[in-house]
Amino acid sequence: MTTVSALRTAAGATSRLLEPEVETAPIGRIRAEQQRRVVDLARLAQERSALHGESFAAAGISPGEITSLEDFFARVPFMNKDSIRAWRDRTGDAFGGLLTVDPADVTTVTASSGTTGDPTFFVERWTGQAAAPLPTAYLRSLWEMGVRPGDKVLCSAAAFRGYIEDGSRAMGVVPILVDTWMGNWVGEVADVIRRHRPTYCQLMSMNLVELERLAAQEDIRELMSSFVGFSFAGEPLGARMREKLTREWGLDLWVYTSAGDTGLAWECSEHDGFHINWDECLVEVLDADGNPVPDGEVGELVVTALDNDTYPLIRYRTDDLVRASTATCPCGRTSPRVWVLGRAGDETVVAGRAVLAQEVWAVVEQQDETATGLFQIIRPQREVERLRIRVGYDGDAQVDLSDLVRRLTAGLSTTLRIPADLIDILPETADQLLRRGSAAKVPRVAKS
Repeated sequence: MTTVSALRTAAGATSRLLEPEVETAPIGRIRAEQQRRVVDLARLAQERSALHGESFAAAGISPGEITSLEDFFARVPFMNKDSIRAWRDRTGDAFGGLLTVDPADVTTVTASSGTTGDPTFFVERWTGQAAAPLPTAYLRSLWEMGVRPGDKVLCSAAAFRGYIEDGSRAMGVVPILVDTWMGNWVGEVADVIRRHRPTYCQLMSMNLVELERLAAQEDIRELMSSFVGFSFAGEPLGARMREKLTREWGLDLWVYTSAGDTGLAWECSEHDGFHINWDECLVEVLDADGNPVPDGEVGELVVTALDNDTYPLIRYRTDDLVRASTATCPCGRTSPRVWVLGRAGDETVVAGRAVLAQEVWAVVEQQDETATGLFQIIRPQREVERLRIRVGYDGDAQVDLSDLVRRLTAGLSTTLRIPADLIDILPETADQLLRRGSAAKVPRVAKS
């Protein structure tokens, strides 16, 4: 975790990395520090967390018996979102049995977007840091991107995961608070960019519709020429839209994702996989039986938060299907990288054929009218006889809906190998579909 001292010395640093001694640490140091941390964390969680105390006892583990990474991987039980929700529902404990401190000592409680069910809560206690853990998790990547003290950056007014601008202030960056949400880019946001010439902005899928509208009226390359980079998060980014953002509009794009609710995983300058900082999170990639898979093979991402002993997520099953590499990245970082393939729970079986949302996305974004990749798979249960999708199209353009449906149906049928008569497409304008979303994104799988 980036510290106050690191931020105070960063202003005079010339390194491309904010904390090179941590970000390029050798594997021996990584394993030694991770082992020390999980041993301490396991004891603390068992002694102070009601949920972990119960689950450790059920696994036959006494306090202090976990003394190595080998013990940890072999004996410590798994948990997931449902474990926390079940404890909360059974006991009425709003903290899901995880809290290890008195509630009065908690610094922040924030929440996820809630697109996969009930929002996940994130409880933190932080002292001696320049900002809360989530905002500081941005800083290594912003530094590599080229953001420096004194720069101005656009900050969204959204606060469901806390005030992100605190991290900017900690690095000496000036946050420009402007509503970057729907309906404000043509006009307000464009005017702020021209006036203040910021160097960084975060984008989500909702913003892509706004950028398309802005591009119809502005020279995007010229307007955005002050930026050293943009981040994109909330969900995967389609290949065609990424090409438009980077090649056509000239935006230097850095995608990031969740490190399984323990923090963030960012692309580096190589733009090849997401780094999960080794000093913040212990990563496992496991098969359906809980066994580790080799580097490069597909498995479920399982994470342990090393930097939050207030609300310890330990061997937390994320439901995310990933490939991983522990090899040193060409950027120099030694933290593991993951490539996210999708959520296991989002897999839909259509007439016996397994379909992932990313497969649908690749077809939807190929049509000009639906290039932003806005869609939902509609299903009452995991196994269905027909693929039903809701697709958002450009409402500002003249669209032949019957022809669009025909082209989408043909593309999905060919790509997914599902007969066309088993595919239903319900077109909506992009604005209509976006209203079905959460604070941050459109749920890719919906019941209706």
